[in-house]
Formats: sequence, structure tokens, C-alpha cells
Amino acid sequence: MTKTEVKIVVLGAGESGNGAALLAKAKGFPVFVSDGGTIKDNYRQELEKAEIDFESGGHTMDRILEADIIIKSPGIPEKAAVMKTLRASGKMIISEIEWAYHFKEDSKIIAITGSNGKSTTASLTAHLLQEGGLDIALAGNIGYSFARQIATRPAQWYVIEVSSFQLDDIVNFRPDIAVLLNITPDHLDRYDYRFENYVASKFRIAMNQQQEDLLIINKDDAVIQNYIKQHPIKSKLLNITMNEHNLPPNEDGAFINDESLHIRYEGEELKQSIHELTIRGKHNQYNTMAAGISARATGLRNDALRNSFASFNGLEHRLEYVATIRGVEFINDSKGTNLNSVWYALESMRQPVILILGGQDKGNDYNEIADIVKEKVKAIVCLGRNNAPIISALGDYVEHIAETQTAKDAVAAAYAFSEQGDVVLLSPGCASFDLFENYKDRGQQFKEAVRSL
Repeated sequence: MTKTEVKIVVLGAGESGNGAALLAKAKGFPVFVSDGGTIKDNYRQELEKAEIDFESGGHTMDRILEADIIIKSPGIPEKAAVMKTLRASGKMIISEIEWAYHFKEDSKIIAITGSNGKSTTASLTAHLLQEGGLDIALAGNIGYSFARQIATRPAQWYVIEVSSFQLDDIVNFRPDIAVLLNITPDHLDRYDYRFENYVASKFRIAMNQQQEDLLIINKDDAVIQNYIKQHPIKSKLLNITMNEHNLPPNEDGAFINDESLHIRYEGEELKQSIHELTIRGKHNQYNTMAAGISARATGLRNDALRNSFASFNGLEHRLEYVATIRGVEFINDSKGTNLNSVWYALESMRQPVILILGGQDKGNDYNEIADIVKEKVKAIVCLGRNNAPIISALGDYVEHIAETQTAKDAVAAAYAFSEQGDVVLLSPGCASFDLFENYKDRGQQFKEAVRSL
């Protein structure tokens, strides 16, 4: 079968879908894009310019079912009517990262997943590789899709942030270096509210790896360690840990000891003070270890990494400093969309916290953060349409609690509760879609509201 005879249908016309369609077009495949909703103007214009046929506002099933390969955007849930029909048809359905993988040629891949820290780790890894002189492209959930980068930005190394949704529909996708940072309950609404399904989805990142490939895992994460004990892993394991004794002498990996970061690989060890790192918090020490050992495994030397760690600026919407107003510090952690993120954000705070929490709940049990809320938080400002679970679980542990439905009102309420020396922390622990377009919109509105004070 020739390329012109293989029909490609892409479901969804966001960054992932458009990237897949552009790659199909560039490789000579006939491609049709179908989006059940409204296509954003920039993506619509892009499809028109590329002369790619598309539809929006619904799916023409007869035409979709003519496809030989269907590329599914990660945001489309299995419970959607279109997916039920397609699964019943037996059609080949793959993810965008699987599609892009087939055209990577001789490039190598570092793929990073986990419930928390993916974007920071991917960004830091890309920074280390780029500063080390490697030809790299950053792709996946963090910005441009992998398929778009393959089509427009060929590179020696691709650093890809991958989600469980993307991993669900891989077949042959095989990263040279895979990173699994942590696993905590998240997106359970997409996994029949069964945590074990979500865990298995995360481990798909290593399902095609062989003995010559690397899987970097968190030695301190009980969920990861329990899974590995029960399921054989073909790839070589490298551990990151906060406890030096969890990494036997001479074993490759990374650990923290005496406020120093240690990265050990192929008989050499890098040691650097954690106070020289630009991103704060215990969770970012894990992220730094993962990025550092990944960079060393590409062949970069220790001396190339030292200055690069200190020059990394961190990410927007991830523990991002916004301003200090009359002695009150404002921190934007809008990308913290689950309770584990909230815990780590609070853990990194040294001042009394007014916490802005809430949004579209994904099955949260707020009792999980009750202890650290009691320890760190003096007031909670709820920012969401359904705040009852937060109030019920945490209301008795703080001096004040308020309900709001705009970023402006949330900032105003938090500021009213604050005193000099406090920190106002937006770390929602929830998706943003009940009140905002996405986490970026939520974070941007928060920053604008702070600056308007």
C-alpha cells in the first residue's frame, strides 16, 4: 500500500491534532481532521494554509470510518460517542506521539512522565542539553507537539513531556531514556476511578524499552517500587532518591546528601550544593536529579552541567514569584492541578500561607493534605464552582475560609486575610476548566489581579 492509499484521520484540532496532521501532510499522506467542538482561530488558519481538509462542530462518522489509521488527540475521553463507535469498529487508533515516533529517523528520545514535575523536569533537561551543545527540541505537553517538531524542527535529541493519555494509545513508541518521576492519584475520572489503571498507564512509557535503554525512577515512590516488584522491566534502571543509603556505592543514579546534589554515572560523580539551584522545594530536588542523570546519560560531562543548573529560570505558573505587596508575597502555582502538587508547594513555603485552592475536581480526597494544611495554612480561599468538598475536609483547620469564582475576587479575599510576612499561594489542586480556559489562563488572571492591587 502506497502513502497516497493510506488514509489518515486525526481526531481533534488542537496542538496535538494539528501537529499530527501537518506531519501526515509533509510525509505525503491524505489526511482529514475532525473536531467535535470549535477549532481555535490559529489552528483553523493553520489547517487552511496547509490545505488540510477538516470539519468542526461534529464528526462525519462515515468519512472517519474510511480511515486506515486514526490519530486520537489525548484530550478525547474513551467515553465519548465517537470513541465508542471507533473502538467497536476495530480501526487502528494511535496517539500523536506514536505517529511521530515512526518518523524520528536517527534521533534519540528522552520521554518524561509522572503525576507531578513533568514540565519542570522536561524544561530543565532541555536546558541542560542545549547548554551542553546538543541539538535538541522540546516537545509534548509542554509546548509544541512531538509531531509538529518532527515535521518542522528535526533534532538530534527530542525531550518530550508525555501524559498518561498520550501513552494509552502507543504501540511501538520507545524512548532511549524514560523518566518516571512519581505516581499519585490523578485523572481517575479517565481510568474508571481505579488507581491501578492509572499506574499501569504511566508504566507504558517503558513497555517497549530494551536492555540498552534507560528507565529513571524515583526510589522513594512506593507506588513505583511496588509496581516494579510485580512487573518485570527490561530496561536498565537508574534510581533517584533523597536517601543516600537507598543507592548502593558505585551504583549509577542520583541522591541528596548533606544539602548537596550527587549525580553518579559511569564511574564519575557530580556534587553540587542544593543552594546553587534556582528552583526551590523538595519536589524540585527530585526533578533536578532526574534531569541531571538524564543529561549525563546523553554523554554530557559533569563540568558542562554545573553552570547550567544555576542558570535555569524555572517555569511560568509553577511556583512562580509574582510580586511582594506591603510585605505579602504572591506565588503562582496554577500548574499544580492535583493534591500532590499542593502538598509539595506547601512543603516549600517557610511563611504562613493563604492558600487559593479549588477548580474542577478530578476525584480529590482533600483529607490527604489536611496535616500540611494544619501546619502551614492560616486561611483558604476557594476558587471554583463546587467548593463543598474543600470546606468539609479542611474548613476546621484554618482561621478563615472564603468562596470565590473569579481570580480577582480570590486575590482580593486572600489579600484581606493576609498580614505582613505571609505568602498568598495559588496552588489549586484541580483542573481549571470550570472557570478558566486552562491553567495558563488561570495563572495569568491571578497575576493580573495581583498587579492590580
